[in-house]
Parts: sequence; structure tokens; C-alpha cells
Amino acid sequence: MRDLLAERLAGYAPRQLALDYPEAGILVPVTDDHRNPEMVFTLRSSNLSTHRGQVAYPGGKRDPGDPSLAATALRETHEEIGLPPEHVEVIAPLSQVMSRYGILVTPYVGVIPVDHPLEPNPDEIESVFRVPLSFFHEDRRERTDALNFLNHTFYVPCYRWERYQIWGLSAVVLVDFMNAVYDAGIDLLEPPRGG
Repeated sequence: MRDLLAERLAGYAPRQLALDYPEAGILVPVTDDHRNPEMVFTLRSSNLSTHRGQVAYPGGKRDPGDPSLAATALRETHEEIGLPPEHVEVIAPLSQVMSRYGILVTPYVGVIPVDHPLEPNPDEIESVFRVPLSFFHEDRRERTDALNFLNHTFYVPCYRWERYQIWGLSAVVLVDFMNAVYDAGIDLLEPPRGG
């Protein structure tokens, strides 16, 4: 899996947003299993002030002491799900996205061991779950959300995996990953055919 990601993302030019906003770094964790790789998501605690009860990638706001946004993503991932930075191989960044709370988010694709236990920090995370990448190879969206940003409308898929809904910013990052790595061809600027 590591080799595929490195090869596909080597030629990928992530979109940079020239916006002056607080920054955050998130990790897009993919298990190092070449037969059935999975992507790891979190369900945020319902006690949090923002994004409560939502599916998200591990990560958070940059601290002044963080040497880079990749370091932010790794530090926050360790705090949220107990995965130490030395167990993550960061491959490459994806396109920056803007949260509705005015935070400029940079996602980093990282390969993680398939067997490392993930422990949610109950102060921030309700649960951690994995979805096989094969589930996203077909665009099995439950619905499409029309989201407005910078005078554009984006048609963002919402995917359901068991009791979880992957939508909003997490779905935008997921689509960017699938398009970059697997040429999924999911167009966020056009509504899907048939609805």
C-alpha cells in the first residue's frame, strides 16, 4: 500500500488556498495492508464545542510549538487515538480545505500498521472505526450535499458505513484522496447524474 500511495501521490499537485486563517493539520490514515487496505476515521465526542458527533479524520489546530502542519497532524492523532508519530509514515499532503469554522485544514496521507491498537481519547473521541478502501471504489453515496464556498457550489457526497455518516469536510478530503490515488473521477463541481 505504501508503494502505491507514494507512486500515485508523487505526481499529485495539491491545491493550496491563499487564505490567512488559523491552520490545522489532519491525518488521513491508511492501513498498510496490500490485500484489503482500510482508512481510519473518528467519531468526535458529543461533548465538544465544534464538530461534535461528526465523523472526522484525526487532527486539529496547529500549536505554536508545532514545527510543521504534518507534525500537528501527528501530535493530534497521538492525542486522539493513541497512535504514536513513529508508527505513521507520512506520504504526502492532499489539497487544503476550509472548515466552516474558518480554519484552513491541510490533510496528510499516512500509512499506519494494520495491527496497531487504536484507543479513542474519551475527552475528544467517541469511537474509532475503519472502512475498507474498496467500499469507496464505487461511488456509493447515500446523498449529495450542496455546500457553498467562495462563490462556488460544491456537490459533496455523503457515505454511510454502518452507523457512521461520512460527509462535509471529511468527504471532501476523502474524494480528493480517491481521485488522486485511484482516478475515481468524482466531480464536486457538478451534481451527480440522476440527482
